[in-house]
Amino acid sequence: MRFGYCQRFIFDGRLIFGPDAWSLIITISLVVIPVVIFCVFVARHLLHKFPTYNAGYAILVVAIAFTIYVLVLQMLTSARDPGIIPRASHPPEEEFSYDASTRIDSSGRHTPSLQFPRTKEVMVNGMPVKVKYCDTCMLYRPPRCSHCSICNNCVERFDHHCPWVGQCIGLRNYRYFFLFVSSSALLCIYVFAMCALYIKFLMDGDYPTVWKAMKHSPASVVLMIYCFVSLWFVGGLTGFHLYLISTNQTTYENFRYRTDRRRNVYDRGCLNNFMEVFCTKVKPSRNDFRAFVQEEAPKPSPIARPAEPEDDFGTYHRSKVEDDLDIGGDLLKISQRRSIQEFDEEIDRRNDGGRPGNVSESEVVSELDRQVPSTGTEIPITRTDARNSSWGRRSSNWDISPEIFTKNTSVAGSGSLMTEKERLVGERK
Repeated sequence: MRFGYCQRFIFDGRLIFGPDAWSLIITISLVVIPVVIFCVFVARHLLHKFPTYNAGYAILVVAIAFTIYVLVLQMLTSARDPGIIPRASHPPEEEFSYDASTRIDSSGRHTPSLQFPRTKEVMVNGMPVKVKYCDTCMLYRPPRCSHCSICNNCVERFDHHCPWVGQCIGLRNYRYFFLFVSSSALLCIYVFAMCALYIKFLMDGDYPTVWKAMKHSPASVVLMIYCFVSLWFVGGLTGFHLYLISTNQTTYENFRYRTDRRRNVYDRGCLNNFMEVFCTKVKPSRNDFRAFVQEEAPKPSPIARPAEPEDDFGTYHRSKVEDDLDIGGDLLKISQRRSIQEFDEEIDRRNDGGRPGNVSESEVVSELDRQVPSTGTEIPITRTDARNSSWGRRSSNWDISPEIFTKNTSVAGSGSLMTEKERLVGERK
């Protein structure tokens, strides 16, 4: 099991927070402090304003209970796994491919480059959807999944990262996030209404004007202003997420694809979309944060090949090229051997036909030039005293000059062969 190291764990992994969990202190303060002020300076004075059934106590109880409910929803949102996908230990090997076009590395070696598809298509509700490969988590993200740059994890049905709860909002905590935001909006409305009611009671009593009533209870005025401003935030956020739920979108999808005008393949109708968010069972976490981390067996490393020696010019070893040259050389020898046999047969036919037995040097050279292709290395030839050849006729004796052996040695050192003319001349000796 692998996951990002940005999370904060409490109670042996039972509670998991995001990297900015410290923001919870601010959020809790923004909820608790106004409610405490309300209970002390407003709700306390309303306890006896409804003598029937002591209904004034209900105002205080509702405020406290509603605040506890909001805080519980906040903890359910920020202290649970939002849908983190465990990281893979290595990329999916079945997706590897090698590019046919080679690239040249620093040593000049031509090596095939490893190709890995960045996207692939999957079918969702009968429609093709592209999923991307995550380099950090080394996996293809499921549909509607995205990598959070703050938590450094891929999260299923990623909506956004909320700094107010210090956690990503995803598949497993989106329901509680919406309830937290909407309940906070209702709490603002409730406190604002009770403060306004208390101002009304003051105006009906000893403070007939609004100014005198507000001057008598400044806490009510401060709370009304605070709730009014907060309601613009949490109330607007509640309305926006109601729209997202009705169309089965996420905040990330709405902001990213709003200009694409693409069809939403996840929209199943308004009622079914609400049922999917609020009435389906929350999927279990893919991670067991309380389990012991087990070391993975190391993968066998590829067999290291010995370093191949380089030649005098510093070029890389060309084994495949040399193999091809050897094969080509063998084919050339076969063809040249056939040319030699044909040349011998032609000489025998001329001798049998009564041709003069004395063959001149020019005739042999011209015959060799005609039948044997030149390999690009000319061999100097010197003429010595005449002797009787094996053909029963006078012929010139052809010797190879000493400088040929020097040239032949240098050529052989570089991997090349003697020219065919030199070999034929040596045989005729």
